[in-house]
Amino acid sequence: MENDSEGTCRAFYYYIDYEEHSSIDESLGRFHAWWNRELTDPVENEDQGGLQNRSDRENYLFVEAEGRGHYVGINYYVQSPTPIWYGEGDDMFLIDGEPWPGSLHGTGTEDYFNMSWCPREPYHHPYFGFGRINQNIGWLGRTHLYRFHLEDPICFERSLRGSIEHGHGNALTLDLSSVAYWYQTLPHRPFPPLPPRQERDPRPDIGPGEIHRWRQAWRNERGGGKLWGNE
Repeated sequence: MENDSEGTCRAFYYYIDYEEHSSIDESLGRFHAWWNRELTDPVENEDQGGLQNRSDRENYLFVEAEGRGHYVGINYYVQSPTPIWYGEGDDMFLIDGEPWPGSLHGTGTEDYFNMSWCPREPYHHPYFGFGRINQNIGWLGRTHLYRFHLEDPICFERSLRGSIEHGHGNALTLDLSSVAYWYQTLPHRPFPPLPPRQERDPRPDIGPGEIHRWRQAWRNERGGGKLWGNE
């Protein structure tokens, strides 16, 4: 455990249950977890119409494992600065080096997290749910989603690459972070270095004030006047 904040931790409590065994089969998978974060780039522009993704190269990466094991879930955090719905981003899992599109190619963020349409309130199922739902305009704000594959693990013999589009065809700029969980044999693929704390902080929240400034800048670009917004 490491305190990476600016405050002093004067007390730390922990409670651990464990079992002792005389031996553990080396073929059993060891628990792994990986944190990732990315401020995504739009592939073309923030207009999702007509875009087609022909690989997973520009996707946001959930997990990239080498060995034998099974993927068991993820906590996924979306911070959206755009009124365009991020939930059309497809999830993609490539198992054992299979070419794209793989055998598990989803139909959208909303479907992978079992929401079907945009969530409007927090929902906590044992295996999937939404710990936080933004209440801002459109899809602006911060959302926490989770899904655990305890009854439907994604198994792999040699490797697994799991990713998701940031908007349909990777059209959106989003602040994304995640913690993926899986079991696998050792040795595992080396994790990339953890960025410094300043680079792990969320981007500033977006609200109605920013929307009005964007609209005013748009009006000024078109000469001002009584522009409605659909011109």
